[in-house]
Amino acid sequence: MKVGVCLKQVPATDTRIRINGAGTGIETGDVKFETNPYDEYAVEAATQLKEQKKATEVVIFTLGEAGAESRIRDALARGADRAVRLDDPAFAGSDSLGKARILAAALKAEDISLVLCGRQAVDTDSSSVPAMIAELLGFAQASWVDKLSVDGGNFSANRAAGSGAREVVTGALPAVVSCDKGLNTPRYASLPNIMAAKKKPIVVKNAAALGIDPASVGAGAALVVETRLTLPPGRPAGRILQGDAATVAAELVSLLRNEAKVI
Repeated sequence: MKVGVCLKQVPATDTRIRINGAGTGIETGDVKFETNPYDEYAVEAATQLKEQKKATEVVIFTLGEAGAESRIRDALARGADRAVRLDDPAFAGSDSLGKARILAAALKAEDISLVLCGRQAVDTDSSSVPAMIAELLGFAQASWVDKLSVDGGNFSANRAAGSGAREVVTGALPAVVSCDKGLNTPRYASLPNIMAAKKKPIVVKNAAALGIDPASVGAGAALVVETRLTLPPGRPAGRILQGDAATVAAELVSLLRNEAKVI
């Protein structure tokens, strides 16, 4: 069984984000990037399956430019065998469906039986690409999984269902599973593995290599378009209510009802 891991480079959660002057994106010049935290659970799950002899190979799939290769090398150092980086000017501006089409084509070309993704990317938080990949490939799917087992050609996935309830999803491979916090504890790459990862192959594929019609991806094919980014409004100054307890309570209720509109 070959396992594919979809990995995305995102701005680090502790970096300062600034919106560019046109309001169309973020300033990337001084932004620190990292592997999407949820994707780290997917990398670890794939590596564990290989260590358990349930997977024969772990392949990383990343949609991005050459700058993403540092994150790919980190995944290779943590146990993945090789990587495919998907890069073409035609891919620029793709929405979630366009990205799913690109990744699905790459996964299909590698004959992947189990696709592991993070439950969402922390930059856009759309959480939609894994489900779209499953639909495009005709695979079974389980989302937001925090416990996973694979036995032969079948899988069992557990996830939180709210109010303390647990849901168990079972099915047959091939499948797409999006991984949630709690699935495992991602390992750190050792120095020998970091050095070895430098020799592991990263193949770059464009639209032609994937057999993708450029008109089906990119900004021109996007059904969802982000027109503008803005910062959230500033928090208003606090207010101190004066008077006796009854007066303050009455004014507070009035403000919550009429101004804050929360009651």
